Amino acid sequence: MKKFALLLLPVYLTGCSVDNEEAEQSVAQEVKVAAPVAKKVPKKMQIHGDERIDNYYWLRDDTRSDPEILAHLQAEEDYAMAKLAHTQKLQDTLYDEMIGRLKKDDSSVPYTKNGYTYQSKFVTGGEYRIYSRVKQGESEEQVLLDANVLAEGKDYYANGSVEVSPDNSLLAYSEDMVSRRIYTIKFKNLDTGDMLSDELTGTNGQIIWANDSKTVFYIRKDPTTLLGYQVYRHTLGTSQDDDVLMYEETDKSFYTWIGKSLDNQYIEIFHNSTVSLGVSLLDANNPQGEFKVAHAIERDLEYSVQPHGDQFYILTNLNAKNFKIAKVAKADVADKSKWQDVVEHRDDTLISDMLVLNDALVYVQRENGLMGMRVMDLNTNKVAPVEFDESLYSVYLHTNVDFNAQQVRVGYQSMTTPRSVYDISLDLTSIDLKKQDEVLGGYDAKQYHSERIMMKARDGADVPVSVLYKKDMFKGDGNNPLLQYAYGSYGSTNDPSFSDSIISLVDRGFVYAVAHIRGSSMLGRKWYDDGKLLHKKNTFNDFVDVTRELVKGKYGAQDEIFAYGGSAGGLLMGAVINQAPELYRGVVAAVPFVDVVTTMLDASIPLTTNEYDEWGNPNEQAYYEYMLSYSPYDNVEAKAYPNLLVTTGLHDSQVQYFEPAKWVAKLREMKTDDNELLFHINMEAGHGGVSGRYKRYKDRALVFAFMLDLLSQ
Repeated sequence: MKKFALLLLPVYLTGCSVDNEEAEQSVAQEVKVAAPVAKKVPKKMQIHGDERIDNYYWLRDDTRSDPEILAHLQAEEDYAMAKLAHTQKLQDTLYDEMIGRLKKDDSSVPYTKNGYTYQSKFVTGGEYRIYSRVKQGESEEQVLLDANVLAEGKDYYANGSVEVSPDNSLLAYSEDMVSRRIYTIKFKNLDTGDMLSDELTGTNGQIIWANDSKTVFYIRKDPTTLLGYQVYRHTLGTSQDDDVLMYEETDKSFYTWIGKSLDNQYIEIFHNSTVSLGVSLLDANNPQGEFKVAHAIERDLEYSVQPHGDQFYILTNLNAKNFKIAKVAKADVADKSKWQDVVEHRDDTLISDMLVLNDALVYVQRENGLMGMRVMDLNTNKVAPVEFDESLYSVYLHTNVDFNAQQVRVGYQSMTTPRSVYDISLDLTSIDLKKQDEVLGGYDAKQYHSERIMMKARDGADVPVSVLYKKDMFKGDGNNPLLQYAYGSYGSTNDPSFSDSIISLVDRGFVYAVAHIRGSSMLGRKWYDDGKLLHKKNTFNDFVDVTRELVKGKYGAQDEIFAYGGSAGGLLMGAVINQAPELYRGVVAAVPFVDVVTTMLDASIPLTTNEYDEWGNPNEQAYYEYMLSYSPYDNVEAKAYPNLLVTTGLHDSQVQYFEPAKWVAKLREMKTDDNELLFHINMEAGHGGVSGRYKRYKDRALVFAFMLDLLSQ
């Protein structure tokens, strides 16, 4: 699925360092504010002989225009802001810290393509990127797109794709001004600076140029389900009404994406469901032709192809649960019996990505949960690892645009090392650091420690946990506050990464723990399979068990544990506090998917049908009963819950705003404690929150202030 009666005391955090200025902000007068109470309008729902009553179903309005509902949401937002008003000075301090670590005039690492060197950058005071290029052999910079100008006067602005035509004369870019992830594609003449009359509406934001520089391919979204399901061909200078439908996905369990091969031979359509992945191809020199599927789409078969001369290299799970890399002659790609192994399957190693260059095959793998990269010389078939100094890190393919390149560009980071970009020669004799994000304010990686530990779950499984703390703030005596994060769905894995904002908590004595629970792919595809469908409760149990083990291991103080999760991780938060509310001082559930049963029974809700192979189809009784047993909304009880901060965006396209709205209303009705329950609703944003480089840190500061304030009480 894929902003408070204010009695403020001096802030004394066990294991934390809080300066006098922050302590002073926590002295205020109590302000009496009443929590909003949603009316109850019973709605009866029946299936499989079971009846449920949903008293808050009325909070759903797909048009987002009902005055009563908007008034209720605004009342919740006003209540949250009033209840957090006394933390404003702390929020300001945190915000200033966070943006103070950012280099104000930062820029990306340049890359060269088709005779031009491209770069994007932020300028001091700018919220958005400026995209530019310089022609090789010249020095004058040409601004392609200044998103700061385009975003002026708008509550929300985001670019999807920014793509220059193969002949270098035209720019195509997509923009979303609502935060529903529905984009309009526009075109600009780079020689004159004039805008073309062509505008393509209702798209997913992707733009793929054919090699003729006058034809583009794009995906239209279903306006109800928000699924990208139709691939169209557009010829510049014609109306969108005349665009040619090239492919339509009729199976609503599939996502549809488009791409272009690195050697510019093919336009690609990717057909992707939870358990299947395949690709259709079109000669990029013949955009008037037809797409042909490389290999028939089969349930439980996942494959992608990358061309190399008269062969395809294939990343696939064919007889390889953790994936392998094969190759085959292009003429035989439809016959999987002819796929020949190049990198064989291993039970302890998940291959997650690959890049095929003219002289090398580069692939990313995760061995026993730890990331690594390998380079295979395609002339000798020798394989060598790319070596880094740290053992706990993330490495991933970055901006690679030249099939004939003699180096590969990769991204690298760890929990202590800021985001970095390297160019690595294919013979591994040269590893050139092109850039490492500059963290201002005196950050010194040597002052921090990260490690991977294994925690025992109730069924005996060993759950990996990545831990970060500041060395001089951690004594291992169980007196530190701790923030535990996880996601745990869709096989998505939170590899070790650097957070310039989490430093604000760690510098105050927090231990930050990322639990790699089942439902992720940290330990391979079996780890994912053991956390979905009828095994989904392993995800929630793992998180709770990790919390208990972290306390037992003295990583955190028993009464100072916080939890955070968003989207499907928000479902995790809801299930965890139903199971073990006593473990947590405070919980943050961001854009939470909490009304699992009702949503999964409604195919009109965006993304529902794509999720059947992740959660199950509740139209089948076994899945219905299992979902019902853990769905956070359906399992709210009359009992004490921890302090809660719930967030959403009115225009969320992934998890609709009414899920958390209903959940908060039911929690207000049922919970027996006096703990905080705050519902922060951004009336302009969607699933990813506010747009802009700096604005997002306002919400992060609010979340951190919520937690720090609880420690002061």
